[in-house]
Amino acid sequence: MARTLNILAAFLFLLSASKTQAEPGVFDVTSATYGAKPGSDITQALAKAWTDACASPTPSKVVVPSGTYMLTEASFKGPCKAPIEIQVQGKLTAPADGGKLTRPDTWVCFEHVNKLTVSGGGTFDGQGALAWKKNDCNKNKDCKSIAINMRFDFVTNSTIQDITSLDSKNFHVNVLGCHNVTFQRVNVTAPGESINTDGIHIGRSTGIKITDAHIGTGDDCVSIGDGNKEITVTRVTCGPGHGISVGSLGRYPNEEPVVGITVKNCTLTNTSNGVRIKTWPASPSDGIASDMHFEDIIMVNVSNPVLIDQQYCPWNQCKQNVPSKIKISNVSFKNIKGSSATPLAVQIVCSSGIAPLTSQCSNVKPTITRVPNALACATSL
Repeated sequence: MARTLNILAAFLFLLSASKTQAEPGVFDVTSATYGAKPGSDITQALAKAWTDACASPTPSKVVVPSGTYMLTEASFKGPCKAPIEIQVQGKLTAPADGGKLTRPDTWVCFEHVNKLTVSGGGTFDGQGALAWKKNDCNKNKDCKSIAINMRFDFVTNSTIQDITSLDSKNFHVNVLGCHNVTFQRVNVTAPGESINTDGIHIGRSTGIKITDAHIGTGDDCVSIGDGNKEITVTRVTCGPGHGISVGSLGRYPNEEPVVGITVKNCTLTNTSNGVRIKTWPASPSDGIASDMHFEDIIMVNVSNPVLIDQQYCPWNQCKQNVPSKIKISNVSFKNIKGSSATPLAVQIVCSSGIAPLTSQCSNVKPTITRVPNALACATSL
């Protein structure tokens, strides 16, 4: 009987060990393996933990526990062998002097990672106050690169949630070449005078969702550049800042089309713009921006609540007398209400370089309704 019980106990032990091995591996940077401690620089510990977790054949989690840690810089590169999560529960603090960075335009970067989760309720503090005084990128196209808090380059099928980006030197979050990535319950915080600190900037990506975010900064809360498709922004509160923007577009050669933008159920408070589309005059090449819809948006003391500006030319960096070549089409603004800080609540400034639409009818007398007069058989043969 005792022998039977021993065999049963051994079986149960093996079963328990099997279950333990099947659980996601946890790589705690403060463990004895990595040795990170609050108040110290955890750059090397975090890099080693990521390398080990990324190599794990089963789902893994890198954990930064509560506390404040210095982080010189971090580059989280994939591909990884299995889904991976970085759970930042504490506060990561960047060098105040951006000159210490290997890449002067990047503090934390995630590259070529599939099935990534960034979570934990923690804070990425860019310590940008000193950099804002030197940042002239809003008026100098040849400005020096300044660090972005968090870059997501070619990240796919991922979720970024429950984190805060604080006082970035430049953009807070930059999304490039990503597919199927959701940002939810993300907070972005910086004072209104922080120069060029877009909250979340998206470029050449598909299927990006931003939801339930609180963004207050010194530039656009959300900015959508060229090459983006199927971008959804919902339940975002914005302010201070410059609003939620598509563009600017048409500043550089070979820009890609923007198609399928939805901004819905958002609230903007004390921002210098509301929802806007902006393109540069003297575009170096033709471009397209279409299927953009703004709906159920509340404005509270917002200057320029609704704006299409195809003469966007800050600091006179372009030839304003040369019209924009960006063709804007199928745009709707629906159920936008609240208060405007200026008498000009709606401003639609389109390019004179895009030929007006017309129509031609031959050997027919059609009945046409609900179209502008210019399309109602303005030319007959």
